[in-house]
Amino acid sequence: MGLGVGIFLLAVGAVLAFAIHVTTNGAINVQVVGYILMAAGALGIVLSMVFWSSWGGFSRRREVVDPVGGTRTTTIDQR
Repeated sequence: MGLGVGIFLLAVGAVLAFAIHVTTNGAINVQVVGYILMAAGALGIVLSMVFWSSWGGFSRRREVVDPVGGTRTTTIDQR
């Protein structure tokens, strides 16, 4: 689940939990479904942020030029 799906689930869950007031005869409570979707969305957002920050992103390359000898050295910065 990505960040966008987590935000979507959180928004749909908030609408079901707070904006829709329906009385049903069955065993389904719309507010409870909304709270479950909000919890799943919040968990998805938190997990996405944790894995996103631990991934590290792209490595940066840096080129260093020696002014005396004119040699170039390429280094890769790891995070």
